[in-house]
Amino acid sequence: MIGEAVQMSDQMRYWMELSEYDIETAIAMLKSKRYLYVGFMAHQSIEKMLKAYYVKTSGEPAPFSHSLSYLAKKAKIYEHFSEDQKLFIDMLEPMNVECRYPTHKEQLMRSLTEERCKEILDNSKELQQWIKQKL
Repeated sequence: MIGEAVQMSDQMRYWMELSEYDIETAIAMLKSKRYLYVGFMAHQSIEKMLKAYYVKTSGEPAPFSHSLSYLAKKAKIYEHFSEDQKLFIDMLEPMNVECRYPTHKEQLMRSLTEERCKEILDNSKELQQWIKQKL
């Protein structure tokens, strides 16, 4: 039983560290003006924080999913999100898929300005910290 708790704690720490790495990568992408990947890495960061939260609260390994709303609901944290947080993950959700496929990539690239990317990054850092405080 104690071994399982340590293993879950290790998994939670693993997801949190990856989340931090991804947000730092998003910052690097913003600095290098690779705007498409700011959104992608912001999505990755939130996804991994939700997985850390899930592991902590459920005592089970994180689900294999990239859907932020699914992960938040599965972790039972979605109901605690503000309306702004819900709207933000809805906006961030397609950043995981759309930047991977050429038909979506062009349209997405046109919509991602430096200002919009800064906003995405700021909101991601804020949500990441909010989830971390709940841990």
